[in-house]
Amino acid sequence: MLQVNYIRENKEKVLERLAVRNFKQPELIEQIVSKDDQRRQTQAALDNISAEANAAAKQIGELMRTGRKDEAENIKANTAAYKEQVKELGERLNNFEEQLHQLIVQVPNLPHEQVSPGSSAEDNDIVYTHGEPAALDTAALPHWELAAKYDIIDFELGNKITGAGFPVYKGKGARLQRALINFFLDRAVENGYNEVQVPHLVNEASGFGTGQLPDKEGQMYHAGVDNLFLIPTAEVPVTNLYRDVILKEEALPVKHTAYTPCFRREAGSYGAHVRGLNRLHQFDKVELVQINHPEQSYQTLEEMSNYVQSLLKELGLHYRVLRLCGGDMGFTSAMTYDMEVWSAAQQRWLEVSSVSNFETYQSNRLKLRFKGKEGKTQLAHTLNGSALALPRIVAAILENYQTSEGIRIPEALVPYTGFNLIN
Repeated sequence: MLQVNYIRENKEKVLERLAVRNFKQPELIEQIVSKDDQRRQTQAALDNISAEANAAAKQIGELMRTGRKDEAENIKANTAAYKEQVKELGERLNNFEEQLHQLIVQVPNLPHEQVSPGSSAEDNDIVYTHGEPAALDTAALPHWELAAKYDIIDFELGNKITGAGFPVYKGKGARLQRALINFFLDRAVENGYNEVQVPHLVNEASGFGTGQLPDKEGQMYHAGVDNLFLIPTAEVPVTNLYRDVILKEEALPVKHTAYTPCFRREAGSYGAHVRGLNRLHQFDKVELVQINHPEQSYQTLEEMSNYVQSLLKELGLHYRVLRLCGGDMGFTSAMTYDMEVWSAAQQRWLEVSSVSNFETYQSNRLKLRFKGKEGKTQLAHTLNGSALALPRIVAAILENYQTSEGIRIPEALVPYTGFNLIN
C-alpha cells in the first residue's frame, strides 16, 4: 500500500498518476489526508496528556521521598482524570488508525512515469516482437483437439473428478509438463536464483502482504474451517518469506524461484479464447521473485523481462512483449511487462508471463526493509515474474510444432522429455 506521508506531501502527483489507471475514487485521497489529520491531532493530544501524567507521577514520587505525603496524595487524587483521558484518547486513536487503514488499502499502486494511460488491453504498448508465426497447413488443429488426438490431456476426465478447468495430463502430456517445470527451474538456478519449496496454502496476513487481500478474495479458493487460502501464484508465499524482516543492504538482491501449482477461481466464459488450456482453475507455474534496492529495481525489471524472453527463444516460440497501460495493470504493480506467444492454430496471442515491479507497495504491507551502510532503514522494492506459466506454453508448443507425423518437441526440451515426438 502507499505510504500516508507520501500521499500528504504529493497529493496532486498521486491524483495525476492514479488518473493514468482510470481510478474511480479520487475522493479517497482527500479522505485519507483528512483522516490522517484527525489521527495526528489525537496522537498529539494523547502525547500531551501522557506527558502531563508522567510529570505528575514524577512529582508524586519526589513529594513522597521528601516526606510531603499530604501534597502527594492531593496530586494523586487528580491523576485518575489523566488515566481516563489517556484511555479515551487511546481508543479514539486506534479507531482513527483502523479507519485510515481501511481507506488506504483501497488505493492501488501508482503507475511508473513510463506507463501509458489507457482503459483496456487494447491500449497496451507493444515494445518488442520476436520471430515469425509458424507456417501451418490448413488442416492444423487447436491444442484441445491435438490433446484428444494423441491422448495426452483429458479435459472431460478432469471435469468428472473436480470440475471444469482441472485437466488431467496423461502419458507424454504429463512428461512434457514435468519436463517444462524442470527446464524452467534449472534455467532459473543457472541464472542465480535460489530454489525454494513453499506451502500451497497461506494465511490472511500473507494474502494481505502481497496485495491479494482484500482486493482479490473472490478469485481465491478459501479453506473456511482453517481460514487459509490456496495460492494463486508462488509470489505470495515466496515474498512472504521476508515479511517483518530487515535485510542488510549487502544481501540485496534476494533472488528466489519456486515451482507450485496455482489455483484461481476466476469466473470463466464461453468460446475458444477460454477453451482447453487457455484458462484453468488449477495450473503449474515456475515463479521468480526478487527483493532489491530501490535504485536498482527498474534495471532488475528489464533483466527479468529479458530472462523470460530468453526462455521463449530457447523454446523457439514467436512472441511479443507488452508494457501494460494503467487501466490493464494489476492493483499492486507500478509497471508490468506481459509476454505473449503466438498460437498459430488459434490465430491469436496467448499471455504466458507477467513481470512486475511493485516498488514499495508490497514491502510497506510486509514491513520488508533493508538497512543501508549508514544505518538508515528503508523499504525495499519487490518484483516478480512468471518464468513460466505452463498451460499456454504447452498449448503453443502443441499447436506450433504440429506436423503430419506428430508433434515435435523443441530441441531444448528433448533432454528433459526423453523423446522428440508425440505421435
